[in-house]
Order: sequence, then C-alpha cells, then structure tokens
Amino acid sequence: MEVINTTTLREDRQLLVVTHLTQLLSYIIGFGGLIVPLIIWLTSKDRVVGMDEHGKAIINFQLSLILYFILSIPAILLLGLGILGIIGVIILGFVLPIVNAVRASNGEGPSYFMTIRFI
Repeated sequence: MEVINTTTLREDRQLLVVTHLTQLLSYIIGFGGLIVPLIIWLTSKDRVVGMDEHGKAIINFQLSLILYFILSIPAILLLGLGILGIIGVIILGFVLPIVNAVRASNGEGPSYFMTIRFI
C-alpha cells in the first residue's frame, strides 16, 4: 500500500508578519520574544510557505541577541564598552523585527544581519 502525502502548503503572509512581530513581546511584557515565535514556527513550518526559512531566521536572531547581551555584561568593566553593546542589542532587537515584518508582508525573505546560525 502506497501512502501519498497530500499536504499542500498555503501562503500566509499575515502569519509570517505576526511571527516576526511577536519578538517584540520582550519589550512589551518582559518575556516571550523567543518562546512565542518558536511555538508558531514549530507548529506551522510544514503548512505555511516560507515559515521554515523565516522561523529559523527569527530563532537564530533571538539566540544571537541573547548571546550578545550576555557577552556585553562583563564588557561593562572594560571602559564601559558593554553599555554600548547592550544599547546596540536593544536597538537591533526592536528595529529588525519590524523591518523583517514589512519584508515578510511584501513576500521577501528575512534579512537579520549579525546573526549566528545555530539552526
């Protein structure tokens, strides 16, 4: 007996936009900027066109931000350079999800620079 996979991918740009914007939950309620996009990506990566690419970019970006933040803390003792690093992480963590949400609504791929590829 042959099993045929009839799963069709649907195009859902609104879900991609929401996935990018859920990263901002860390600024609104203090947590959820990594967990909520991870849940959305894991539940819909096989059903939505482009979700796997966008989801991996979001998770890699969030993990990179966490790593940069952790590395900036001891750098505060080094002439205060860690404070600039923390400010940079905060600005990038706020601006890039918005930029990539607009890119996702236009049907373009994600573009998070300074991201370490963990996944």
